[in-house]
Amino acid sequence: MKLIIVSGLSGSGRTVALHALEDAGYYCIDNLHLGLLTAVVAQLRSPRLTLYDEAAVGIDARSGIEELDRFDTIVEEIRAMGVDLQVIFLQAEEETLLRRFSETRRRHPLTRDGVPLWEAIHLERKLLSNIANHADLAIDTTRTNVHQLSQTIRERVEQAADRGISLLIQSFGFKHGAPVDSDFVFDVRCLPNPHWEPLLRGLTGRDEEVARFLDNHPMVEEMFASLRDFLTTWIPRFEGENRSYLTVSIGCTGGQHRSVYLAERLAEHFRGLRGEAVSTRHRELS
Repeated sequence: MKLIIVSGLSGSGRTVALHALEDAGYYCIDNLHLGLLTAVVAQLRSPRLTLYDEAAVGIDARSGIEELDRFDTIVEEIRAMGVDLQVIFLQAEEETLLRRFSETRRRHPLTRDGVPLWEAIHLERKLLSNIANHADLAIDTTRTNVHQLSQTIRERVEQAADRGISLLIQSFGFKHGAPVDSDFVFDVRCLPNPHWEPLLRGLTGRDEEVARFLDNHPMVEEMFASLRDFLTTWIPRFEGENRSYLTVSIGCTGGQHRSVYLAERLAEHFRGLRGEAVSTRHRELS
């Protein structure tokens, strides 16, 4: 049996993620108290319920501090039952969460007893830190809409299920903030910047003119070779630890030229080795 625990900050897209998994054929339960999880898994593994080979449960901070502190033990108990367990954790920047609650006018689950929204968000982040630390896949939804999140969940879960480790190579711009959902972050701002070429400024790293500009600089090829060799060495080590997901982020200043170019080249290289288990995302071009 395969079980995915979906957790994260309220407003970051947990329900959207569960709906995406349900569409992918998972039996989904939302807002399950963590203390009931082991018993529920035991029931789902019953011979009477053989239809539920793939299930997903949503866990939030309302399980309480005592149960959330026991998350490590609960995970060990479930894995000891022979369950293939993965943890997906969703988060977003505080400003984004505040705006989402304001727009939807929904109540945060921890705002009872007069607790203000910003304080509830801080408390929830602290309560869920133990789950976040055990996440196999962390996703920052600050700049992601519901359709993009659904697609990301489906693609990465299906890749991990069918082809081993799911590798995401994403570009970003440091001036918009570094991503918090990465296993590796590489800074390529030392490379020549097409932004300073007037004819290239409005293009992206996907355009041939930008690629030709960067190809003419030996430093760019040296950077590509270094990143390629590093990942070639270490991806199998992560696979050896039974990791299902790996996220590599390449950052330049604006996330438009250099990082996009290198992310595309790296993805093309590793697709030649790993097929469709490799995907790309360009955060600032979304």
